[in-house]
Formats: sequence, C-alpha cells, structure tokens
Amino acid sequence: MARHPFGPRAGRKTRNRTYTILLAVLVIGVAIAFYYGPFGKNEADTIDMTPTGDTNTDTMSPDESRTPYEPEVPEESEQNELTAAVPPVEVRTEPELPVIAPEPAPGPTVEPNPEAAALIAEATALISKKPVKIIEARDRLNQTLRMPMSPQQRSSVKNQLSELSNQWLFSRTVLPDDPLCESYLVGRGDLLETIGKRYKVPYEILMRINNISRPETLQAGSTIKVVNGPFHVKVSRSAFRMDVYLQNTYVQSFTVGLGMPGRDTPKGLWRVRPDGKAYATSWRDPDTGKVYQPEDPDYPLGSRWIGLEGLTGEAKGRDGFGIHGTKEPEQIGSASSRGCIRMHNGNVILIYNMLYPSLSQVEIVD
Repeated sequence: MARHPFGPRAGRKTRNRTYTILLAVLVIGVAIAFYYGPFGKNEADTIDMTPTGDTNTDTMSPDESRTPYEPEVPEESEQNELTAAVPPVEVRTEPELPVIAPEPAPGPTVEPNPEAAALIAEATALISKKPVKIIEARDRLNQTLRMPMSPQQRSSVKNQLSELSNQWLFSRTVLPDDPLCESYLVGRGDLLETIGKRYKVPYEILMRINNISRPETLQAGSTIKVVNGPFHVKVSRSAFRMDVYLQNTYVQSFTVGLGMPGRDTPKGLWRVRPDGKAYATSWRDPDTGKVYQPEDPDYPLGSRWIGLEGLTGEAKGRDGFGIHGTKEPEQIGSASSRGCIRMHNGNVILIYNMLYPSLSQVEIVD
C-alpha cells in the first residue's frame, strides 16, 4: 500500500529538518561573532607598521626612538623571572692603579730618624715573635720608607724587606691577613694565563711562586697561590738602582745600567706597552742601521725585552725605550746604554715575569 507524501509522518520529518537547519545557522552565527569580536583578533594583526611623524632619531626623545620593530622591555616582574633562571656571575671589581709610594729626597743630614728607628724596632720584635708576624713586620718597615731616614737606615730597611719577600711573596705559603696574596681554587677550564689576567700579574710569576714547570700541567681542583697585582718599578738614575713594588709595597732592588751622557734615560712616568714584552726580538741599531737577530752572537738585548711608552715628564710621548738584558754585564751599574734600562739576564727575566702590559708603571727619577 503506497504512503501519502504529505501524511502525518511526513510532517514530523519536515519539522525536524527545519530545526536542524536553524541550529546550524545559529552555530555558524556564534562562530562568526566570536572570530570578529574582541576575543578573536590577534593584536599583531591590528598594528599599523607604517611610521608616522618625523622618524629622524637626532630629534627623538629617548622614549620616541623605539620603533615597532624593537622588542618590548619586560616588566620588572618578568625580568626577575628571567634573571632568576640564570646563575649570578661573579664580578671582580677593578682596583684603582696605586701610585708608586714616593720616597723623600735625601736631605743634608745623615742622622738616623728616631721615628723610623722606633718602627724598625717594632718590626724586629714582630719577626722575633712566636709565631712570626711577617705581614705586620713588612707593613711597618714599608711605612718607614715614606719617612726621612739616613742612608744607612734606608738601606737596612730595604734589605730586611727583601728578605721578608722570600717568605710572603716568593714561597707557596699564603700568610694570614695578607691583602697582597691569597689562595685560589682552580676550576675546570681555568688557565694560568686567564688567572694571571684576573689578578693583574703575568702567569709566569704564578708559575715561579707555585713551582709549576709548564702552564698546561695546571689541574682542576688544585689550590694555588695568587698575587694581587700589578707590580711597578722605580728607577733612580743617580744610584743606578731599580726598586720593585707590588702595588705600593716594596719587594726588592736590582742594579741597572742606564743611558750614557747625551743619551740619558728620560725621567718621568712610563708604563709597559700593551704589546711590549718579548722573549727575543730583532733589533735595528739606530746609529748603524744594522739589524740584529736573537741568534746572533753579538745580539745586544739579552734574554728579555720589555717595551715602554712615556706618560709624563721627559718621557711623555716617547717610545723606543725599554728594559732588557745585556751581553755586556760588566756595564751594569754605569751610564753606558743608549737610553734603555739594562739588567743582568737573570734579573730581567724576573722583572719580565712581574710586569703586566698596560698596567705596570715604570717611574724614572734622579
């Protein structure tokens, strides 16, 4: 029996189809409204990337100099979250370069200074104590060098300080309460050169102090002695003497050769050139034009060369001068060089190991 297409069941099917269509239209309408409404747009889609106004950065205020292409600076709370994930890096404060401690000019009197004599007596008592008070004794003796003293007193003080340096500086022992020396725990990846750079001393002096034969043998986890530099030197032209200081604490003295008459070693303040240190370098005689090589038997510069640049006084703006060894040790202690500072080859190696490029100063006085 055939069914009528417009019967009761057909009517229910029609109504159901209508409801389905209406529901679909409603869903589509909500989706469109959500997409184009305030929740649907990405902020980047609405930024106008076209610059407006004058974009000349010469006339911009600091706030106006930012462009839409620059990243936004995080809020303070966001910065804290970012930095909290990064471990803090130790920053070593750069020390001010100390001025080499001046010594009073020799006076007409040769009488001992009672005040200096009292400090010398205190230092002697500290050395005799058990345990020995090396650092306190050193500091008292160093203090006397700033006072007027008789030549005999000054010579005696420097001799005592030179002997003490073998204990507080040139040994592996780090003495208590010494601001000039400390212990350093070697970390993974540490190199002697970078450690020396951090403390403003050449790595060679760390090798000597710690009895390290080759820098590549340094081992992580070991403890070494380090020195808080830089070293400086003061040269007396009249005495042909070089005094060595660690910062402004006296270490020891060496006899040197200086410029001959008419080619005097210029007075004033010098410093070691940034690229001024060399084990051996070719040298051209300014008088004859002859070039000497380190392997030549008559090579005149000895075992080391430390080039200097002038900063003040007669030295200002001058270069070509240096501290070096010699093949004529008999001329040490006389005015026989062409203006440079000559030293015995063994002594100039030690000075080479102490002076740091760009930081170590060389003061030349009468």
